[in-house]
Amino acid sequence: MQDHVATHVKADKPLWRRIVDYPLVAMLIATAIYIAAVALGLGLRPVHLPLGPGPRALVHAIVEVGIVLVAYKLVIVRLGEHPRDDLRSKGALRDLGLGLLAGFLIFSAIVALAAIVGVYRITGPGDTSRVLLELTGTAILPGFMEELLFRGILFRWIEEFAGSWAALVVTSALFGLAHILNPNATWFSSFAIAVEAGVLLGGAYMLTRSLWFPMGLHAAWNFTQGEIFDVPVSGINQHGLVEAKLTGPDLLSGGQFGLEASILALFVATAVGIWIVWLAVRRGELVQPRWSRRRISASPTAA
Repeated sequence: MQDHVATHVKADKPLWRRIVDYPLVAMLIATAIYIAAVALGLGLRPVHLPLGPGPRALVHAIVEVGIVLVAYKLVIVRLGEHPRDDLRSKGALRDLGLGLLAGFLIFSAIVALAAIVGVYRITGPGDTSRVLLELTGTAILPGFMEELLFRGILFRWIEEFAGSWAALVVTSALFGLAHILNPNATWFSSFAIAVEAGVLLGGAYMLTRSLWFPMGLHAAWNFTQGEIFDVPVSGINQHGLVEAKLTGPDLLSGGQFGLEASILALFVATAVGIWIVWLAVRRGELVQPRWSRRRISASPTAA
């Protein structure tokens, strides 16, 4: 009965609406809106503020995140055949908190493993004067902006069209490729980012069907490695609570890109990511491709 009603409602939609609602079209429209909101946020940043670099960066982040959030809440959540809000308030604090804890624990484990094998060494106290500046640049903005794009837009509609496995593979590959232009990046570092972070963050979204968990995980992952342990974040040097050095073979230390490009992070984060994806599948969160769902709903037994 529900399938019949859904089909009837869909048939009543005008052609332009059916085109706009098509998953890949909705994804392109949402991406264009996202890009426009980011550009507007950058253009509206208050430049001449009587503030230090850290507070000024925080104000800029609030403006940019605020504009993108408004665009998401007002427009993007209404797109597609099945409109939904992946930044809903219900359970937000729980999912965000779990993400922050998971990101901290995962990268702390990676650093601990690096110290055990001798490629990470603390050399002295760190510089905390830039923590607020780097918090916004390496944790808050990437955690929100990148997850909204890669999981909240790309993963969501690729999954609706081609299923969860395709969404996981494609968004992971794109996420890794997006880091190829970072300082000190290599093709191996992009591969490592795609596998370890793509699977981990994609699985976090699948498990909770909320962006709060992957956003918190992403932000804490970056903050923990950079602002706590003084490890380069995706090739960008940071100032942590301690001063540290990475030495030894690039496969273990990640070289100048940082531990994200090491087999240590590749092993630990990917293992956790696969476990989270497995939990999501067990919970029934695996989405079949659009053509499979339509074939099943059209079969006589489904009726």
